[in-house]
Amino acid sequence: MRRIYTLLIATLLFTSCSAHKGTISRSKASKNNKAIHKRNKASIAQHKDLSSLEYIDRFKDIAIQEMNSYGIPASITLAQGLFESGSGNSELAKVANNHFGIKCGSTWQGESYYKNDDNVNDCFRVYSNPEESFRDHSEFLKKKNYARLFELDKNDFNGWAYGLKACGYATNPKYPQLLLNIINKYQLDQYDRPEGDLAKIKREDRVLTEINDTIGQPQQDSISKTPPDDKIYTIQQGDTLYNISKRFGITVDELKALNKMTDSNLRIGQKLVVVK
Repeated sequence: MRRIYTLLIATLLFTSCSAHKGTISRSKASKNNKAIHKRNKASIAQHKDLSSLEYIDRFKDIAIQEMNSYGIPASITLAQGLFESGSGNSELAKVANNHFGIKCGSTWQGESYYKNDDNVNDCFRVYSNPEESFRDHSEFLKKKNYARLFELDKNDFNGWAYGLKACGYATNPKYPQLLLNIINKYQLDQYDRPEGDLAKIKREDRVLTEINDTIGQPQQDSISKTPPDDKIYTIQQGDTLYNISKRFGITVDELKALNKMTDSNLRIGQKLVVVK
Protein backbone atom coordinates (compact mmCIF):
# COMPACT_ATOMS: atom_id res chain seq x y z
CA MET A 1 0.00 0.00 0.00
CA ARG A 2 2.83 2.38 0.91
CA ARG A 3 4.38 1.95 -2.52
CA ILE A 4 1.08 2.77 -4.20
CA TYR A 5 1.01 6.11 -2.42
CA THR A 6 4.61 6.67 -3.41
CA LEU A 7 3.95 5.94 -7.07
CA LEU A 8 0.94 8.26 -7.11
CA ILE A 9 3.11 11.06 -5.77
CA ALA A 10 6.28 10.29 -7.72
CA THR A 11 5.04 11.72 -10.98
CA LEU A 12 4.56 15.09 -9.29
CA LEU A 13 7.72 15.32 -7.21
CA PHE A 14 9.50 18.24 -8.76
CA THR A 15 6.70 20.78 -8.93
CA SER A 16 8.05 23.98 -7.42
CA CYS A 17 6.56 25.50 -4.31
CA SER A 18 3.84 28.04 -4.99
CA ALA A 19 4.76 31.66 -4.37
CA HIS A 20 2.49 34.41 -3.22
CA LYS A 21 0.38 35.53 -6.14
CA GLY A 22 -0.11 39.12 -7.09
CA THR A 23 1.68 42.26 -6.07
CA ILE A 24 1.01 44.89 -3.46
CA SER A 25 1.78 48.58 -3.49
CA ARG A 26 4.42 49.99 -1.18
CA SER A 27 1.82 52.02 0.73
CA LYS A 28 -0.44 49.00 1.30
CA ALA A 29 2.49 46.84 2.38
CA SER A 30 3.58 49.56 4.81
CA LYS A 31 0.07 49.94 6.22
CA ASN A 32 -0.29 46.19 6.63
CA ASN A 33 3.09 45.87 8.37
CA LYS A 34 2.36 48.74 10.73
CA ALA A 35 -0.83 46.95 11.77
CA ILE A 36 1.15 43.76 12.48
CA HIS A 37 3.72 45.74 14.48
CA LYS A 38 0.95 47.37 16.50
CA ARG A 39 -0.85 44.09 17.16
CA ASN A 40 2.36 42.36 18.29
CA LYS A 41 3.74 45.39 20.12
CA ALA A 42 3.89 43.66 23.51
CA SER A 43 5.72 40.54 22.33
CA ILE A 44 8.13 42.60 20.23
CA ALA A 45 8.95 44.77 23.26
CA GLN A 46 9.56 41.67 25.39
CA HIS A 47 11.83 40.02 22.82
CA LYS A 48 15.27 39.12 24.10
CA ASP A 49 17.97 38.34 21.57
CA LEU A 50 19.03 34.71 21.79
CA SER A 51 22.41 33.14 21.22
CA SER A 52 22.46 30.08 18.99
CA LEU A 53 22.82 27.79 22.02
CA GLU A 54 19.90 29.51 23.76
CA TYR A 55 17.81 29.10 20.62
CA ILE A 56 18.60 25.39 20.45
CA ASP A 57 17.75 24.88 24.11
CA ARG A 58 14.44 26.68 23.75
CA PHE A 59 13.21 24.93 20.61
CA LYS A 60 14.81 21.48 20.70
CA ASP A 61 11.76 19.89 22.33
CA ILE A 62 9.30 20.98 19.66
CA ALA A 63 11.81 19.99 16.94
CA ILE A 64 11.97 16.50 18.48
CA GLN A 65 8.19 16.41 18.74
CA GLU A 66 7.80 17.26 15.04
CA MET A 67 10.43 14.65 14.16
CA ASN A 68 8.54 11.94 16.01
CA SER A 69 5.27 12.95 14.34
CA TYR A 70 6.44 13.31 10.75
CA GLY A 71 10.01 12.02 10.40
CA ILE A 72 11.76 15.33 9.74
CA PRO A 73 15.09 15.14 11.59
CA ALA A 74 15.15 17.45 14.60
CA SER A 75 18.64 18.50 13.52
CA ILE A 76 17.30 19.70 10.17
CA THR A 77 14.44 21.64 11.74
CA LEU A 78 16.76 23.31 14.25
CA ALA A 79 19.41 24.07 11.63
CA GLN A 80 16.82 25.63 9.34
CA GLY A 81 15.40 27.67 12.20
CA LEU A 82 18.85 28.89 13.24
CA PHE A 83 19.78 29.81 9.68
CA GLU A 84 16.50 31.29 8.46
CA SER A 85 15.73 33.29 11.62
CA GLY A 86 19.23 34.31 12.71
CA SER A 87 18.75 32.34 15.94
CA GLY A 88 15.30 33.86 16.37
CA ASN A 89 16.52 37.45 16.09
CA SER A 90 15.49 38.34 12.52
CA GLU A 91 12.76 40.84 11.73
CA LEU A 92 10.43 38.08 10.58
CA ALA A 93 11.01 36.06 13.74
CA LYS A 94 10.51 39.01 16.09
CA VAL A 95 7.54 40.65 14.35
CA ALA A 96 5.82 37.73 12.62
CA ASN A 97 7.04 34.73 14.68
CA ASN A 98 8.14 33.28 11.33
CA HIS A 99 11.30 31.24 11.99
CA PHE A 100 11.61 29.53 8.62
CA GLY A 101 11.06 32.32 6.13
CA ILE A 102 7.93 30.58 4.86
CA LYS A 103 6.07 32.69 2.32
CA CYS A 104 2.32 32.97 2.11
CA GLY A 105 1.83 30.67 -0.86
CA SER A 106 -1.54 30.05 -2.44
CA THR A 107 -3.23 28.28 0.48
CA TRP A 108 -2.24 30.43 3.47
CA GLN A 109 -5.26 31.93 5.21
CA GLY A 110 -3.58 33.74 8.08
CA GLU A 111 -2.12 37.22 8.38
CA SER A 112 0.70 38.39 6.15
CA TYR A 113 3.87 40.44 6.54
CA TYR A 114 5.59 42.03 3.55
CA LYS A 115 9.33 42.14 3.12
CA ASN A 116 11.75 42.41 0.19
CA ASP A 117 13.23 39.00 -0.64
CA ASP A 118 13.28 37.36 -4.06
CA ASN A 119 10.86 40.11 -5.10
CA VAL A 120 9.88 43.48 -3.73
CA ASN A 121 7.29 43.10 -0.95
CA ASP A 122 7.21 39.32 -0.87
CA CYS A 123 4.44 37.97 1.33
CA PHE A 124 5.42 36.02 4.46
CA ARG A 125 3.26 34.13 6.95
CA VAL A 126 2.51 35.59 10.38
CA TYR A 127 2.14 33.26 13.38
CA SER A 128 0.75 33.74 16.87
CA ASN A 129 3.89 32.32 18.47
CA PRO A 130 7.17 30.63 17.44
CA GLU A 131 5.86 27.14 18.22
CA GLU A 132 3.11 27.64 15.66
CA SER A 133 5.83 28.41 13.13
CA PHE A 134 7.58 25.12 13.91
CA ARG A 135 4.33 23.18 13.50
CA ASP A 136 3.55 24.90 10.22
CA HIS A 137 7.07 24.12 9.00
CA SER A 138 6.15 20.43 9.17
CA GLU A 139 2.80 21.02 7.49
CA PHE A 140 4.47 23.11 4.79
CA LEU A 141 6.77 20.22 3.91
CA LYS A 142 3.86 17.80 3.54
CA LYS A 143 3.59 18.56 -0.16
CA LYS A 144 3.98 16.40 -3.25
CA ASN A 145 7.39 17.85 -4.16
CA TYR A 146 8.83 16.90 -0.75
CA ALA A 147 7.08 13.53 -0.52
CA ARG A 148 10.14 11.41 -1.24
CA LEU A 149 11.98 12.96 1.72
CA PHE A 150 9.54 11.33 4.14
CA GLU A 151 10.78 7.93 2.95
CA LEU A 152 14.20 8.70 4.41
CA ASP A 153 15.13 7.53 7.89
CA LYS A 154 14.16 10.20 10.40
CA ASN A 155 17.80 10.55 11.46
CA ASP A 156 19.10 10.89 7.88
CA PHE A 157 19.94 14.59 8.12
CA ASN A 158 22.34 14.39 5.16
CA GLY A 159 19.58 13.06 2.92
CA TRP A 160 17.20 15.76 4.10
CA ALA A 161 19.73 18.57 3.67
CA TYR A 162 20.43 17.69 0.04
CA GLY A 163 16.83 16.63 -0.59
CA LEU A 164 15.41 19.99 0.48
CA LYS A 165 17.57 21.75 -2.09
CA ALA A 166 16.75 19.21 -4.82
CA CYS A 167 13.03 19.55 -4.13
CA GLY A 168 13.11 23.34 -4.40
CA TYR A 169 13.04 24.55 -0.79
CA ALA A 170 15.88 27.03 -1.30
CA THR A 171 17.51 28.75 -4.25
CA ASN A 172 20.94 29.03 -2.62
CA PRO A 173 23.14 26.35 -4.26
CA LYS A 174 25.08 25.98 -1.00
CA TYR A 175 21.97 25.46 1.14
CA PRO A 176 22.77 21.80 1.98
CA GLN A 177 26.29 22.68 3.10
CA LEU A 178 24.99 25.61 5.16
CA LEU A 179 22.61 23.32 7.05
CA LEU A 180 25.22 20.59 7.51
CA ASN A 181 27.77 23.08 8.83
CA ILE A 182 25.27 24.26 11.45
CA ILE A 183 24.37 20.68 12.39
CA ASN A 184 28.02 19.74 12.81
CA LYS A 185 28.96 22.94 14.66
CA TYR A 186 26.28 22.51 17.32
CA GLN A 187 26.10 18.69 17.18
CA LEU A 188 22.40 18.89 16.45
CA ASP A 189 22.30 15.25 15.38
CA GLN A 190 22.28 14.41 19.11
CA TYR A 191 18.56 15.20 19.00
CA ASP A 192 17.84 12.82 16.12
CA ARG A 193 16.51 9.36 16.85
CA PRO A 194 16.50 6.17 14.73
CA GLU A 195 13.29 4.26 14.23
CA GLY A 196 12.51 0.59 13.72
CA ASP A 197 11.37 -0.79 10.38
CA LEU A 198 7.75 -1.21 11.48
CA ALA A 199 7.56 2.28 12.99
CA LYS A 200 9.08 3.73 9.81
CA ILE A 201 6.56 1.96 7.58
CA LYS A 202 3.63 3.15 9.71
CA ARG A 203 4.92 6.73 9.69
CA GLU A 204 5.53 6.70 5.95
CA ASP A 205 2.07 5.30 5.25
CA ARG A 206 0.42 7.96 7.42
CA VAL A 207 2.38 10.95 6.08
CA LEU A 208 2.29 9.86 2.43
CA THR A 209 -1.43 9.22 2.70
CA GLU A 210 -1.93 12.74 4.07
CA ILE A 211 0.14 14.17 1.22
CA ASN A 212 -1.65 12.08 -1.37
CA ASP A 213 -5.07 13.13 -0.04
CA THR A 214 -4.26 16.81 -0.60
CA ILE A 215 -3.25 16.38 -4.26
CA GLY A 216 -5.85 17.85 -6.58
CA GLN A 217 -7.94 19.44 -3.83
CA PRO A 218 -9.35 22.87 -4.72
CA GLN A 219 -7.65 25.78 -3.02
CA GLN A 220 -9.64 27.77 -0.50
CA ASP A 221 -10.16 31.49 -0.76
CA SER A 222 -8.11 33.63 1.60
CA ILE A 223 -6.81 37.15 1.81
CA SER A 224 -3.27 35.84 1.55
CA LYS A 225 -3.73 34.15 -1.80
CA THR A 226 -5.92 36.87 -3.24
CA PRO A 227 -3.98 39.68 -4.93
CA PRO A 228 -4.13 42.58 -2.45
CA ASP A 229 -5.57 44.93 -5.07
CA ASP A 230 -8.66 42.72 -5.33
CA LYS A 231 -11.73 44.04 -3.59
CA ILE A 232 -12.93 40.90 -1.83
CA TYR A 233 -11.97 39.57 1.60
CA THR A 234 -13.19 36.27 3.08
CA ILE A 235 -14.12 36.34 6.77
CA GLN A 236 -12.00 34.14 9.04
CA GLN A 237 -12.22 33.07 12.67
CA GLY A 238 -11.74 36.05 15.00
CA ASP A 239 -12.45 38.77 12.42
CA THR A 240 -14.47 41.84 13.37
CA LEU A 241 -15.57 44.78 11.30
CA TYR A 242 -13.20 46.95 13.32
CA ASN A 243 -10.00 44.93 12.67
CA ILE A 244 -10.96 44.44 9.01
CA SER A 245 -11.51 48.18 8.61
CA LYS A 246 -8.11 48.89 10.16
CA ARG A 247 -6.42 46.32 7.94
CA PHE A 248 -7.76 47.90 4.75
CA GLY A 249 -7.68 51.54 5.82
CA ILE A 250 -11.40 52.31 5.73
CA THR A 251 -13.94 53.07 8.46
CA VAL A 252 -16.46 50.59 9.87
CA ASP A 253 -19.30 52.71 8.47
CA GLU A 254 -17.73 52.67 5.01
CA LEU A 255 -17.27 48.91 5.25
CA LYS A 256 -20.92 48.43 6.19
CA ALA A 257 -22.07 50.78 3.43
CA LEU A 258 -19.98 48.97 0.80
CA ASN A 259 -21.61 45.69 1.76
CA LYS A 260 -25.13 47.05 2.49
CA MET A 261 -24.94 45.74 6.05
CA THR A 262 -27.56 46.71 8.61
CA ASP A 263 -25.68 45.24 11.58
CA SER A 264 -22.14 44.17 12.56
CA ASN A 265 -22.70 40.41 12.51
CA LEU A 266 -20.17 38.35 10.53
CA ARG A 267 -19.97 34.67 9.64
CA ILE A 268 -16.89 32.64 8.71
CA GLY A 269 -16.65 32.31 4.94
CA GLN A 270 -18.64 35.48 4.30
CA LYS A 271 -17.16 37.68 1.55
CA LEU A 272 -16.87 41.42 2.02
CA VAL A 273 -16.00 44.21 -0.39
CA VAL A 274 -13.09 46.00 1.31
CA VAL A 275 -11.93 48.54 -1.30
CA LYS A 276 -13.96 51.63 -2.24
